[in-house]
Amino acid sequence: MKLHSSDRIKMPLGFWAGLRQLGIADHDVARKAQLPLTMITEPEVTGAQYFAIWQAYSDLIGDTAKGIIKLAAAFDTAKYPPTVLATYHARDYRDALNRMARYKQMCPPESLRITEEDEDCTIELEWQDTERPGPPMLVGITLAFLLELGRRGTGHPLTAKLVEFSHSMGDLQTLEAYFGCRIQINAKHNRLTLHRRDLSRPFISYNEELLEILTPFLDQSLDEQQRSLSMTEMVKWIMKRSLTGGRLNIQAVAKELSMSDRTLQRRLNDENTSFKELLIQARREQAQEYLADPSLDIKEVAYLIGYEDQNSFYRAFRIWEGMTPSNWRAQHLDTN
Repeated sequence: MKLHSSDRIKMPLGFWAGLRQLGIADHDVARKAQLPLTMITEPEVTGAQYFAIWQAYSDLIGDTAKGIIKLAAAFDTAKYPPTVLATYHARDYRDALNRMARYKQMCPPESLRITEEDEDCTIELEWQDTERPGPPMLVGITLAFLLELGRRGTGHPLTAKLVEFSHSMGDLQTLEAYFGCRIQINAKHNRLTLHRRDLSRPFISYNEELLEILTPFLDQSLDEQQRSLSMTEMVKWIMKRSLTGGRLNIQAVAKELSMSDRTLQRRLNDENTSFKELLIQARREQAQEYLADPSLDIKEVAYLIGYEDQNSFYRAFRIWEGMTPSNWRAQHLDTN
């Protein structure tokens, strides 16, 4: 199976720190998104969880436009991952955008299509899962971030030529002041149009030596990410991040993988396993991980791995380990 890059998404470094700068507590975002608080420390989430986090931020900040501008300005370039860091040390704005489009494949769920024609450079945001477009806040942040890249890289207060959004984006005057151009809503595409002449502006942060180090590393990482993963690994990864607070069915996991439940069932059969077997494995492995953390009580562990009541968890755990969760925890902590 070839990995769908929208199945597992890396949370941007500095995201939670950026929210705290705006006075928004990360646990409030997690609760609003109906996700476990442990999600705050997870480096990767599923596509559905990623969208839920962005929607929760949008709901808490109030106005979409203000939320876009505040967060775009709050991101600290020192905390960017290598994929983004490479763009800030590019030769010029054009080089930076092209690197961004290439390495964006490593940071889904969106992709960028860049077109240069006449005096315009158009960057269109496309969702890798066309049936599940991202929330307006994420769209706005992505396009604002691309302009912010040019402004910080060149050291000039660049403006866009036109910005198009497919949904309502809140206070348009605020957005127009930020982008320096007309904002069009209810458009067919989410698109940022730049002045093509700005693409040749050199970056004051250009670092040839750093790029010589980062580029081979990023290219290799991209190649590795695009290699095949087993369906078993992918399903278990999704399960472990989707167990909390209720029953997890094959339809929900199949949707994350952009396939039908019958297709998923067939793929798992080909790998000599089943959805039920993997769910048991995922719960057992997560239970052990959570029980190893003494700060979590057993009732909370049961909830985190998808059991509605503690007794059901106790019965299942006895079958898995031959002892109660309390005894397993005591034995495990004694050995560490």
